[in-house]
Amino acid sequence: MNSRKILITHPLHPSLLEKVKSQFSAWQIIHALKQDDWQEHLIDSEIIVGWKSSFDMETIIQNDKLKWIQTWSAGVNSLPLDQLSKKKIFITSANGVHSYPISETIFALLLGLTRNIHTYVRNQQTKEWDGTDIKLEAHKKKIGIIGVGAIGLETAKIAKAFDMHVIGVRNSQKPTDYVDELYTSDQLAEVLPICDYVVVTLPLTDDTYHLFQKEQFQQMKKSAFFINIGRGEIVKEEDLIEALTSGEILGAGLDVFETEPLQQSSPLWDLENVIITPHTSGSTEHYSSRVIEDIFLQNAHYYLKEEPLPINLVDYHKGY
Repeated sequence: MNSRKILITHPLHPSLLEKVKSQFSAWQIIHALKQDDWQEHLIDSEIIVGWKSSFDMETIIQNDKLKWIQTWSAGVNSLPLDQLSKKKIFITSANGVHSYPISETIFALLLGLTRNIHTYVRNQQTKEWDGTDIKLEAHKKKIGIIGVGAIGLETAKIAKAFDMHVIGVRNSQKPTDYVDELYTSDQLAEVLPICDYVVVTLPLTDDTYHLFQKEQFQQMKKSAFFINIGRGEIVKEEDLIEALTSGEILGAGLDVFETEPLQQSSPLWDLENVIITPHTSGSTEHYSSRVIEDIFLQNAHYYLKEEPLPINLVDYHKGY
């Protein structure tokens, strides 16, 4: 029996599984999709591909062989980072997998709100012909992208096709393509008043929790649209609802919420200036291949040579 083991907990096409087996030819590969099947392997797997909230943490902590976790999500806030940090376990995220589908969703929401598509879809159900409330266009407007990572950068690239003025907010001030102006997060109050669209692509950390509250919505233009595909907890939802109902902002496109699934009692469901998607902005037909081929197997080349992992290695201090 091979002594080194990889546990994979997500469905993989046989061709992808063969690529993993080829690169780890001397290892035992466990492809287990049900808890009853993968539970016994938590104690001695060196690499785990796909983090599950149902993992038994006591077993994980007792596993002295565990060295690397490849998550299936871009965010790692749901992982017990403090405990894993003490064991010095490498965590690599799926950051970057989502840049195409999420940037497409961002613009679907942005254009849907701008061109009133959500209203027309509702009118279609009642066979109502009403084109009176249409006047906005996105071209040449200012878009503020709060978080210029892989998703934010792809969004900026698309925005330039609309001749938009792109304002980016991130802690690094290194110039980047497609971004006309860069600000840091502590300059958010300078950015919000000048943006026609505010797009949140941030991960959830201690610093970003409830980053958007009443004050931030008051700083935005009354004609501005707010789009959040980051994490629901970045926004204080009751303050967003108040901003949308009072006319503090014009509308919102939301893929993430403080509580998911979004409760049926939430006023957001009934607001006509809101488009809701059920946390699906990152869904794509290419998800698995991008995680395995573009991230995991690329990093594996370095891991097997005991060299630092170059792609998406999580910084425990930053939380992403």
